[in-house]
Amino acid sequence: MLKSYGYAAYNPQTPLRSFHFERRQPGPTDVLIQILYCGVCHSDLHQARNEWKASTFPIVPGHEIVGKVIEVGSAVSSFKLGDLAGVGCMVDSCGVCPDCQDHQEQFCEQTVFTYNSPDKHSGKVTYGGYSNQIVVDQNFVLHVSAKLDPAAVAPLLCAGITTYSPLRHWKVGKGQKVGIVGLGGLGHMGVKFAHAFGAEVVLFTTSPDKEADARRLGADEVVISKDPEQMAQHLRSFDFILNTVAAPHDLDQYLSLLKRDGTMCLVGMPDQPHPSPNVGNLIAQRRALAGSLIGGIKETQEMLDFCAEHNIVSDIELIAMPAINDAFQRMLKSDVKYRFVIDMATLQG
Repeated sequence: MLKSYGYAAYNPQTPLRSFHFERRQPGPTDVLIQILYCGVCHSDLHQARNEWKASTFPIVPGHEIVGKVIEVGSAVSSFKLGDLAGVGCMVDSCGVCPDCQDHQEQFCEQTVFTYNSPDKHSGKVTYGGYSNQIVVDQNFVLHVSAKLDPAAVAPLLCAGITTYSPLRHWKVGKGQKVGIVGLGGLGHMGVKFAHAFGAEVVLFTTSPDKEADARRLGADEVVISKDPEQMAQHLRSFDFILNTVAAPHDLDQYLSLLKRDGTMCLVGMPDQPHPSPNVGNLIAQRRALAGSLIGGIKETQEMLDFCAEHNIVSDIELIAMPAINDAFQRMLKSDVKYRFVIDMATLQG
């Protein structure tokens, strides 16, 4: 077994602190990655505090991982020593179900997530990227272009693909009017991608002071969602709305902005249900309310390649590992532009 170390939540009440643990030795199809950077996702906080009531402690969070390949198994053909590599939200799946065969591993009933998931190899749980190294099957490791800042690439492995996937699935592009609700870790990537796809992009926010940033990121217009007059100017005008806000809120105010046959897709995961929308708001214009998870491995690699081609990365604040508990507190206050990333050079064994 490989002696490893990182930061873990030992229970929902206490701060994350140093943790030593073991990872498996790399097998024939495995890649051993020295973790250089790990993004901080809001789901890390949810799971560390057991807000989804499914955490197994101690828990090592982190599923936005970029690192350097330092060992490969004898049957590995996709990676070599020294390669930059990424690991996102998944590290395994069954490989044979219809979802896996369609390259939609995120929907497989046996998906193994990067942390806090049953580990087929150890019989325990998986440990994530708030650590010095990780062992992953080559089929769940992604190529990262050296053209991009590796620290700013890390959040693409969750925030990036979470927004890229629905925009691609609903074929967002030129000639369409697209709304992005919320300008946080997910929303800022939604704006960047929708703009890069050629759509007219409107950012919805409750914070007027975010307008300059939204326009810098690619928004053509900014609407203050708590202003009824501004909202009314956009009734029945959107082809697609990507709603990134996780806190429970009124969905009807956005559904009414959709054209006939328009879709609003939710990607924020609330810890409590949203108020139920008015069904008439859907029926009257054949509108759709949908949801989306991350993307499969194939689509995630497509996203990373697209980002390399178009020079797209996340806007980040680089932090030291011991600052993670402060970062969690700041994240609760939305005090980050727009994603924390841990510099693993600051992790002490």
